[in-house]
This record gives sequence, structure tokens and C-alpha cells, in this order.
Amino acid sequence: MKIRSLSTAVFVLLLSLVAGGVRAQQAYPYKPIRLIVPFPGGGQTDVVARALSLKLSEAFGQMVVVDNRPGAAGSIGVEIGVRSTPDGYTMVMISTSYTGNVALYKQSYDPVNDIVPIAMIGEIGNMVTVNPSGPFNSVSGLIAYAKSNPRKINFASGGIGSGNHLATEHFSQMTGIQMTHVPYKGSTAGVTDLMSGQIQLIFSGLTGMIPHHKAKRVRGIAVTSEKRNPAVPDLPTVGETVPGYESVSWAAIIGPKGVPANISARWNREVNQILKMPDVKARMEASGLEVVGGTQAHLRKVIIDDIAKWKKVVKAANIKL
Repeated sequence: MKIRSLSTAVFVLLLSLVAGGVRAQQAYPYKPIRLIVPFPGGGQTDVVARALSLKLSEAFGQMVVVDNRPGAAGSIGVEIGVRSTPDGYTMVMISTSYTGNVALYKQSYDPVNDIVPIAMIGEIGNMVTVNPSGPFNSVSGLIAYAKSNPRKINFASGGIGSGNHLATEHFSQMTGIQMTHVPYKGSTAGVTDLMSGQIQLIFSGLTGMIPHHKAKRVRGIAVTSEKRNPAVPDLPTVGETVPGYESVSWAAIIGPKGVPANISARWNREVNQILKMPDVKARMEASGLEVVGGTQAHLRKVIIDDIAKWKKVVKAANIKL
């Protein structure tokens, strides 16, 4: 009896080992994948992540589940992602704040060396927006007025150190003008005050500003992207007046350091194929987001270059939280 029981136990153990070996050799992925979004639901990054997750689920044959982990301007969710097991079953959707935060917050992770860049998704510029009855209606007019009236232009932002705050400070530094910063808890309140004339200027995301611009509640005078945006082709770029200026918000996917090269390469390939789909491209461009895609090396360069740029801007503007 004891011999039979021992034999049965050994047999069960061998079966479990074989099953484990088979699972280890199974083609990736064999279980659902988590895509962390380090912001609340409903925002631009979350919307992009959910649109992609549906297509990625089809491509991988496994559910790609969006997991919102907001807090500390995105740092909390990113940390969860970069500290996760690097097996390809946890990825993170990041935005421009990923690079801006480096200049503003002490991070517990290395934003370049503790990650594996997967793919750039897309980018969107801000709309340089003024009150329709204001004293300037072009970028050159804005610069001229600001130089003649130092600090008399009040510009709004979504908060100290926010993306549109940094974008406006970058503009001020490149043009040599001085304006007064009025931070809000989110850009929506700033846009409301712009409409009422309490604020003269805001650099705000195209997605939210296009309806106001078309309804003539505000006046868009330029976009901050390198090229004109198809959603508002009548608006020039800031760079047409201030050569070299560009400031965009972008969305991208990263994984924790150690993700196998074949898995990260497959993710890059699948994402790029999805971004070429007509329905995906149309949906993103309708909201003002320009599809980018590209290689893993391209995303790494964007991250490194943006970190350097925002550190310089924050230091020059003496921005303190």
C-alpha cells in the first residue's frame, strides 16, 4: 500500500513538472496582459490605451486589460510597471509627463535604464489660444505685445510643472519675453477664464480646444507641433515664427527592464501594424492625435531628448513645486 502511494505521488510530481515545462515553452502570450495607464480613466492617454487594447487583444489572442493606476503625475503607475516581473505580461502606457516628471520629482527608478522602450503611439500639440477680443491675434503679435508690456500677459496652465506650463515657459525662453503664470488645478478652469477675459493666453491640448476654436469661443493662433495639424490646417505652427520651437504631448508604451527581446520586438511590430489600420488612424487623427509609431530605438531617443529639454526649461524658469 505504501509503495503504491509513493508511486502515485512520484507520478503526480512528474506530471506537474512536465506540465510546468510545457507551459514555460508555450508561445507568448498564454495568459491575459496588463496595460497600466498611470492616469485616471477618461483622459487622452486612457482613451488611446483602451482603443489600442482592443486591437492588441485581437493580435495577441489574449485579453489586454487596461489598469488605471493614477497618482503623483503618473509616477505611481509607472513605478508599479517598471517594478513588475519582466515577462511581457505587464506594460505601461506613458505620456510626456514621464519625461517632465524627472525634472520635477525625485524618482525611485531610472527613466532610461530601468525600462524597455516598446513603441511610440502618437503625438499631439497644444493650441496657442487667446481671447478673441485680446490685443494680439498671431504669434508675432503676441511676442511684440509681451516685449512692450513685460509680465502684463497672464497665461494659464493646468498647474505648476504641468505639460502646458513647461511648453509656455519654453516658448518664453526662446523668444525672450516675460509673462505672468497663473496655475490652475487642471486646464479646464483656465480655458473658462480665458473665455471671460480674465486670462489672456493658454497653451492647451488640441483635442479639447478644437471645438472652442471652431465655435469662435476662443481664438487659436498657432499649434506647437512641428507640422500643421490636419484637424486645424488653417493654424500655423509656432515654429513658422519661432524657428526650432516644438512642444508636443505624446503617448507611448514601455515595459520593465529585462523583457525578452523577442517579446518587446513583437509588441513593437504589433503596435506599428495596428497604427496603420485605417479605422485606428482615422479615430486618432479626428481627435488631433498624429499617429507616429516607429522603432524601439526611436522611442528611447525621444525619452532621452525630452528629459534633457525639460530639465533645462525647469532650471531656467526656476520652477519649484
